Amino acid sequence: MTKADLSGGAPRLIRHSNVVAALQALFDQGQLSRAALARHLGLNRSSSGHIIAELLASDLVREVPDTAPQTDTPVRAGRPGVRLELQPDAACFVGVEIGVEHITTLRMNLKGTYSHCRIEPFDGRSVPVAIAVEQAVAQAFDGMPQDLRDSVEGFGLAVPAQIEEAGLIHTAPLLGWENEDLRSLVDLALRSEFPVMIENDANAFAFGESYCDRANRAGVTLFMVLESGVGGGIVIDGKLYRGGHGLAGEIGHMHIRDGAELEEVLGRDHLLQRYRVANGGVPVSIRSFLNAVQRSDPQAVAIASDWAQDLAQAIVSACRLLDPNRVVLGGGLAALYPMVATQVLNRMGELQARTFPCPKIVVHKSAESGAAFGAACMLHQRFLSLENEMHLRGPK
Repeated sequence: MTKADLSGGAPRLIRHSNVVAALQALFDQGQLSRAALARHLGLNRSSSGHIIAELLASDLVREVPDTAPQTDTPVRAGRPGVRLELQPDAACFVGVEIGVEHITTLRMNLKGTYSHCRIEPFDGRSVPVAIAVEQAVAQAFDGMPQDLRDSVEGFGLAVPAQIEEAGLIHTAPLLGWENEDLRSLVDLALRSEFPVMIENDANAFAFGESYCDRANRAGVTLFMVLESGVGGGIVIDGKLYRGGHGLAGEIGHMHIRDGAELEEVLGRDHLLQRYRVANGGVPVSIRSFLNAVQRSDPQAVAIASDWAQDLAQAIVSACRLLDPNRVVLGGGLAALYPMVATQVLNRMGELQARTFPCPKIVVHKSAESGAAFGAACMLHQRFLSLENEMHLRGPK
């Protein structure tokens, strides 16, 4: 913030805080009456009226007919009730995931609803990082109308990598990247000035699920992304837990049996390699493997059963340290869990001490796009925060 920004003094900063609080309240509640929003802000009718007028003038908020019974304030006869809600098209946030075998892109509006989800095949191991970024950006903006492009307020990128806050990648072993300045490559490909955030795919997945799932924010949730490898993220009371070095939740590197790491026995490559050998070396896909499990093919079922045993052991080990209330599964292999859920839970019951309750295990409703969604959510949160200095300037 510059000295000029502070010229309005405390009143300007208080207004900024009230604007942000109003936007956050409308995001959390969906719709509020003017009176309810005033109470939430702790302001009198006149002061809240100024904030609301500013938000309406800036097109960040709109009035909609009140179709619900009015309980918070009397309505005069003949005067239709109105409520306030975020203007969905006021801002757009682009979420992208560069995975080992796919690139996922989507767009999120100001109300937190996403659309235009697109998942394209991608050979991440054979594509240089700069080309991968260019391809991801091109896919994200392909066919986007100019008016929507003008409303973009952030670009979020999730990758399976160890990442510093500045966007520097230490290592992304599944992609073969090391010591890459990903932030600079993204800026170069975008050629725009809107905010950019880069995050580990599992952390992005965890953030997105907890950001919009208000009913499950309390407690401890372990997120597992089951793809070519196995990623993990931890959310405690709605906040992403990063650990001392930003590596909390890296469950894929846990040794599971015979010295093997968890992602070596739960990852896609291991599963398909076993199924390929069982089928005489015939090339197979994850979809064909899942279909084979569904139709009770003996070879596929045996492999899925081993996978279930290893998943159970991994979750039980995590329970010893984290004591999670929930475990949320995402990624392309999450679709296997419902087929072997009984085996997983039975094995956990055998391994878990009676004094340790078993967590609830669920598959994310958008398992394959969860990381891209979470990347967009991070920019959405920034927009609805004090960090966004646009709100200091007031309406245009």
